[in-house]
Amino acid sequence: MAYEPVIGVEVHAQLQTNTKLFCGCPTSFGLPPNTQVCPTCLGLPGSLPVLNQRAVEMAVRTGLALHCEIALTNQFSRKNYFYPDLPKGYQISQYDLPICGPGWLDIAVNGERKRVRIRRAHLEEDAGKNVHDVQVEGSGVDLNRAGTPLLEIVTEPDLHSSDEVDAYLKTLRDLLVYLEVCDGNMEQGSFRCEPNVSLRLRGQDILGTKVELKNINSFRFAKDALDFEISRQAEVLTDGGTIRQETRLWDVQKGQTAVMRSKEEAHDYRYFPDPDLLPLTVETEWIEALRHTIPELPAARLKRFVKDFHLPEYDAKILTDSKSLADYFESCVKHFPHPKTVSNWVMGELLREFNATGATPESSPVSPERLVQLLQLVETGTVSLKVARDLFPEFYASGKDPDQLVKEKGLIQVSDEGILGKMIEEVLAQHPAQVEQYRAGKETVVSFLVGQVMKASQGKANPGKVNALLKRRLTS
Repeated sequence: MAYEPVIGVEVHAQLQTNTKLFCGCPTSFGLPPNTQVCPTCLGLPGSLPVLNQRAVEMAVRTGLALHCEIALTNQFSRKNYFYPDLPKGYQISQYDLPICGPGWLDIAVNGERKRVRIRRAHLEEDAGKNVHDVQVEGSGVDLNRAGTPLLEIVTEPDLHSSDEVDAYLKTLRDLLVYLEVCDGNMEQGSFRCEPNVSLRLRGQDILGTKVELKNINSFRFAKDALDFEISRQAEVLTDGGTIRQETRLWDVQKGQTAVMRSKEEAHDYRYFPDPDLLPLTVETEWIEALRHTIPELPAARLKRFVKDFHLPEYDAKILTDSKSLADYFESCVKHFPHPKTVSNWVMGELLREFNATGATPESSPVSPERLVQLLQLVETGTVSLKVARDLFPEFYASGKDPDQLVKEKGLIQVSDEGILGKMIEEVLAQHPAQVEQYRAGKETVVSFLVGQVMKASQGKANPGKVNALLKRRLTS
């Protein structure tokens, strides 16, 4: 393509505070409309905002994790515009003095590292939600969300493909979840992204006219919307047309973007300092105290898993993408110090059940202790690896003690040499031709004979012992 995409991303992350940014109303999701409101978030005359310190703390911790400069003095402004879900007629945000200044975040794209510059991260309150009901041919306004604390994180235009944006969004989401400042739920609107994309001729420095994309609530939709918009703009420019600066919505059903409105500039919002809120002063000592509360973040945890547990980077990446999954893995390894074995089970059997049932490590019916019990049964030879894997779906669904389940099913592995010896004698008597082939030098035939013993034992025989006993018998 003759054109190069240039993309910057704005992310609105809902902070996991118990109450809203400027009042004491709860931030719970999914409650009946307009039941979590008060005079302040309703914008009633005479009501005054009081800043939530917990939200400021989360913003500072996020800024530190993003290597941002933390502004010792920052300020809230009024962003003025009219919309039904904005009862005050303005949104309290930060404009020229944001709490977090320039920073950066490293991402991995197709095996290569890339640094994405963060322009700023600032606090602001969320708006309400317009609810459109076609059955009653009307619309309503739900203000439960109005005043919910958001951290808006803005990149420089450093991204050049939908793959890079996808990697950035996933990396940022994982970081926020690790910090426990945002739950990262895109479907519920806790993590909302708005890419700004323009095209320029390859080799040129002058940026093209940018288009903002909205209505994106999944990583896949973000990628699809960007791919479509890049193709649309390239077609317009190739045909000699002009790109308009506008906001476009992503239509999931049609698989295309559609015009929402012309794109506003900062002066359209008539920003000015909020007279009800004093400039916010953040002390250096407090920032440093918060720095010590930052946990091990995904990139550092991935490196440690590779170094300390000798895991392939592929395994470590999957395990550390989710803080709760990484915690689950480490809990297992603490009691069963065989990291690669644990990794195989967590990434295989456990994740398969999670995907099928929609469960998470927190809601899993199989605790790390229970999984370790099953792995120990395999290690001690009580059950075979195949039996354990075949049993896992029932083990997961029931949440039963694996020892109890194995006994109920009669699946305890047979390791007694006397019992196995009798089975082997019967199999050898039934397959004299294969016995002669083995003794004539065709050693691979032993696999067939092991299989026959396993079949005769209904899978209960210890395959390792069967193999050893067979070879001993055949060479005697």
